[in-house]
Amino acid sequence: MPITYTVGTLLILTALGYLLGRRKAVTVAGGNIASLHSVPSYYGSFSALWVLLPTISLVLLWLALKGPVINWAVVDGMAPEAVLGWANASIPPGELEAVRARVAEGAGALTDIQRQLLLINITNLAAGQAQYVNPAVVDILRPAAAHMQDLRSLTDWALFGICVSLAAAALFITRGKIGPAFRARNNVERIVTFLLIICSLIAILTTVGIVLSLVFESLRFFTKVPVTEFLFGLQWSPQTAIRADQVGSSGAFGAVPLFAGTLLIATIAMCVAAPVGLLSAIYLSEYASGAVRNVIKPVLEILAGIPTVVFGFFAILTVAPFIRDMGAAIGLDVSSQSALAAGVVMGIMIVPFVSSLSDDVINAVPQSLRDGSYGLGATRSETVKQVILPAALPGIVGAMLLAVSRAIGETMIVVMAAGLQANLTANPLASVTTVTVQIKSILVGDQVFDSAKTLSVFALGLVLFAVTLVLNVVALRIVQRYREKYD
Repeated sequence: MPITYTVGTLLILTALGYLLGRRKAVTVAGGNIASLHSVPSYYGSFSALWVLLPTISLVLLWLALKGPVINWAVVDGMAPEAVLGWANASIPPGELEAVRARVAEGAGALTDIQRQLLLINITNLAAGQAQYVNPAVVDILRPAAAHMQDLRSLTDWALFGICVSLAAAALFITRGKIGPAFRARNNVERIVTFLLIICSLIAILTTVGIVLSLVFESLRFFTKVPVTEFLFGLQWSPQTAIRADQVGSSGAFGAVPLFAGTLLIATIAMCVAAPVGLLSAIYLSEYASGAVRNVIKPVLEILAGIPTVVFGFFAILTVAPFIRDMGAAIGLDVSSQSALAAGVVMGIMIVPFVSSLSDDVINAVPQSLRDGSYGLGATRSETVKQVILPAALPGIVGAMLLAVSRAIGETMIVVMAAGLQANLTANPLASVTTVTVQIKSILVGDQVFDSAKTLSVFALGLVLFAVTLVLNVVALRIVQRYREKYD
């Protein structure tokens, strides 16, 4: 039975619990709703929540444990002859003798990697995808695949029965609690408060988990590459060879070219986005008529919703050739993929971000300040320069710093318009790369996870996380310290 049937049944029982709880409240009130402690909908919500929450929690717990439990049961339940038969056809001869010895001793026969390969073969067979399995082991693994299918079906039915029984018990218990003196509203609000706390904890723990994963893997990387070489090295070439005698076997992990490229492209982007976005926000909030604002504002919002890959196509097909041709016309050597092309298009992408935030900040300035400025004889432009912008400056600076964070984290535009070459240069006409592009490039394809090349992405991610965190904190501090509060 698919898990969706179980969830659908639980939703039906939840709706039924709401209706039965509400009807019971109306019944015990005898037509006098005022005699109830809470309105009838709270009694229905109380029943529905007690039907839904325990059962959905059980479903989520099983979804988290189902795969590991079934995989463990299938592999550990295989006969030693089946394990050896699969190993003879799948494991290199150099490792086969060790597997045979462990099977003979009754110990764990397979390493983690071998166990994962065996599970992949069994899972493919259980899903009816025998074409992805070595034909020599198909017949050997069919009993294990059938066992996996049986366990999945059995556990799905068991989960369905347990959840339905639990929901029925919740219906029975909550129905018995409903009475005129029962504080349904208090109980419902207590449950909702608990759910809000759980959601907040999930968000916090997710952030903590991301940080810890970056830190732990970065520490593993720094055991292979010194921190000083990573932070201050001037050459980035993470390619490592399979054999020690091959060229580039040691790799080079100096990340300064990546930091420089990221800073260069982000600077170019902000040189475009900051003035265009801020001036458009000033025009929309102070100069544009209502009809013009109603047209331009939605257009800017639509621009913010365009996928970054579309901006990448625009950069590589339109902007980059235009910059190259213009440079060639005046005798400059411009790369086909340049930091200038990527930065300009990235700036265009960020314009709606800066404009929208700045517009909200400018509109938050009280009208009384404008009226007072006009009353003293100031023109509209003088009012904007000397009254509105100073009052809105903290919010505008915060918007700019948040836009910088957005520019630093962009990947697709840089991949398509600036290239993958890690050059340490301040020339905007040259090809450069960024931290996010290297993270994407290194993790593409099959990689050896324990290698310095793969672990370097965690160190890059940690630096990127730290930079964006600092920018966000600085933006918040500026807004909090210099924010003007008006009555």
